[in-house]
Amino acid sequence: MDIKLDYSNLKGFVSTKDIEGLLPAIQKAHNDLENKAGKGSAFTGWLDLPARLQDSFLDEIVEFGKAIRQDSDCLLSIGIGGSYLGIHATLEFLIADQKLPVYFAGQDLSTNYLYYLLQGLKDKRITVVVISKSGTTTEPALAFRIIKKFMEEQYSAMELKKRIICITDPCDGALRAIASKAGYRVFPIDRDIGGRFSVLTTAGLVPLSIAGIDIKGLIQGARSAQRSCSRMDLEANIAYQYAAARFLLYQQGKTIEVLSTFYRRLALVEEWWKQLFGESEGKDGKGLFPTSLSFTTDLHSMGQLVQEGPRNMFETFLLVDKPGCGMTIPEDPDNLDNFNCVAGKDLDYVNKQAWVATATAHYEGGVPNMTIMVPRFDSYSLGQLFYFFEKTVAIKGYLLGVNPFDQPGVEAYKKKLFELLGRK
Repeated sequence: MDIKLDYSNLKGFVSTKDIEGLLPAIQKAHNDLENKAGKGSAFTGWLDLPARLQDSFLDEIVEFGKAIRQDSDCLLSIGIGGSYLGIHATLEFLIADQKLPVYFAGQDLSTNYLYYLLQGLKDKRITVVVISKSGTTTEPALAFRIIKKFMEEQYSAMELKKRIICITDPCDGALRAIASKAGYRVFPIDRDIGGRFSVLTTAGLVPLSIAGIDIKGLIQGARSAQRSCSRMDLEANIAYQYAAARFLLYQQGKTIEVLSTFYRRLALVEEWWKQLFGESEGKDGKGLFPTSLSFTTDLHSMGQLVQEGPRNMFETFLLVDKPGCGMTIPEDPDNLDNFNCVAGKDLDYVNKQAWVATATAHYEGGVPNMTIMVPRFDSYSLGQLFYFFEKTVAIKGYLLGVNPFDQPGVEAYKKKLFELLGRK
């Protein structure tokens, strides 16, 4: 596996011997997951998804995406949570590969955001993808109502059948009923895969293909990670090492994990990670609180708290080995800022040194930390990363003794909101 995990800055907190001591518990978690014998096993379809996806199926989605692009000026993707974050994170990570502008709606209830978004799209040829397993989640359902009316004012009913695509339950639900009645094109969402694990399903692949992203590369990377992360070999399986280290730090009273990156194009991957880990672990009074920081920017705001605040946290750095874009620092004859010491070097060299300095300073300040190094900003690397994180959180959930595949607490606010709205 090309992704690398360095946990040398856990010394004094977690040792290799400590991780090896968890072997029986990890073995059980591995067996329960692979044999579909653990909690939430009905929602583990993501586990072998990369290997199950046929290349011919991916080719069909690629061709579908090309056809839609030819007749569109932009894509409007409607969804929330797992139907939004993975897509947006992928587009930001692979922004250099994007061939069609993509806008998002349904991820919140902000009136101003949606109003000005639609104002700016009035003269565009729009294709809409709405993603919802049920079709009744408040944010995307109301956004779709408004956007559907907006589209009906610009296109004929026949044209709308080509311009509105629904990704939803294969048989049931409100969105399925809406699509059937109007004749919209439909792609099914896997019933055995929860939303936060769905970025590599049709929920992610269809809009990403329309945007021009290399979805075959994503799946190839995920297949590689599936092979590497499926072995019950603690020395080689970095997903299990990461899960073990997180569990041991949690047992020591570390209640917060900070995912920090020095690359802006990873900021939305951090957001996707927060949902994946927070929604999977946070139940039964257990779980790490996942949060994120973007360095070096946040070193000038939150850096003080990390360095000298409560020692109830640990940090995981997420970096890219070869970002791909060079930016050479020029020499200045006057050297008034005294930075000729790095003249001729690439700016990423300084960025990497900032990471080393930060990791060392935080470690010496009592914040243990690890580093996940991704090879490149390409689809293969991102497919690996997605699967690596999914496998990690599944094993960690079983180590905690929770069901990592449900989210009963999410329904609490929905119930209260429906009562306030008078919705049956």
